[in-house]
Amino acid sequence: MSRTVPVPHGLPVERDAGPFDPPRRITELRESRPVSPLIFPDGHEGWLVTGYDEVRRLMADTRFSSRQDIGPLHMPYEMPGMPPVTEPSPQEPGLFIGMDPPDHTRLRRMLTGAFTVKRMKMLEEHINDIAERQLDEMARLTPPVDLMKEFALPVPSLVICELLGVPYADRKTFQANSTKFLEKDISLDEKIAAFTGLTTYLSELVTSKRAAPEEDILSDLARNDDLSIEELTGIGFLLLIAGHETTANMLGLGTFALLEHPRRLAELRADPELLPEAVEELLRHLSVVDILYRYATEDIELGGETIGKGSTVLVSLLAANRDPRRFDDPGTLDVHRSARGQLAFGHGVHQCLGQQLARIEMRAGFAGLLRRFPTLELAIPAREVKLKTNMNIYGVHALPVTWTGSAS
Repeated sequence: MSRTVPVPHGLPVERDAGPFDPPRRITELRESRPVSPLIFPDGHEGWLVTGYDEVRRLMADTRFSSRQDIGPLHMPYEMPGMPPVTEPSPQEPGLFIGMDPPDHTRLRRMLTGAFTVKRMKMLEEHINDIAERQLDEMARLTPPVDLMKEFALPVPSLVICELLGVPYADRKTFQANSTKFLEKDISLDEKIAAFTGLTTYLSELVTSKRAAPEEDILSDLARNDDLSIEELTGIGFLLLIAGHETTANMLGLGTFALLEHPRRLAELRADPELLPEAVEELLRHLSVVDILYRYATEDIELGGETIGKGSTVLVSLLAANRDPRRFDDPGTLDVHRSARGQLAFGHGVHQCLGQQLARIEMRAGFAGLLRRFPTLELAIPAREVKLKTNMNIYGVHALPVTWTGSAS
């Protein structure tokens, strides 16, 4: 394996290989050096891990910490208006995505009952109804319409609001703040304002649920006196953002990908039984949550390299999911492929808690969309679709679509 490839300065982010593929530079690094040094914009010498096996090993090894309060977490790209990171960030209560065991274990264990496969299966019919109602609304509109606005965002938002007990009428406020929080190129003041707006709203909500609990996940948690209001707020923040941003972007970007692969789209329409595998393949192929961060708490050998203690390590789930050592012809979208083992939901103790919910939402969303809109197509050239290259969760800002005749 070559060690002569140039060390990149900053994370390659330009989608120069196409809207669904990793940046060419990242693909080159995976092929030549899947555990690669990376010079961060502030001069920090960290690492980028792109190989499938190496990513799995890293994410299963808790010596690669998820905490941000034990060392400076360096940013891999320029962030105008953001001061250089020289100190650890304070640990926010309840944000268990940024914790290690045993703190992570304590909070996550309280939520596992809410997201069991059995409980999610019980919700499946209701989620199908939510998707169908939203498709009814869309069918009443005169095309072209923005699929993100009219379908991809409302469906997971309605679902997560119902599950958590968040009034859907408040969605404009929390969606505006969550979108702003996930932007890369904003100032520290803007990021803090978005975070504060969301957490203030959620703090008031969980306080009211502690006083008068209802039948929802936040009320169930609020009944637990071992959790502080601050922890409840942090948990609510994570679940609300993760529960609608990720699935919304998969529905939007996934529809774009299928429209750009008409043969695959026709195969799915002809055989809806392919849908569960197609969802796994879309997750593998698109991996909208691409870059994750870890912090090396000691010197660790990985993929023939020694990652030094104190290093910030970036993990590319998209590059790992396109690794030819794991998946044959990985750049091809193949709805017949068994993509089991794909890493779009992560791996190890931090593997996505809501992955079964996301799968059900995607199956309901894609199945309904393909059935109800058999002539669906892009309303603008593919090159004009605005991509979320400025966001921490990838997708499309808008997806203008049209159809002929009336929707079924």
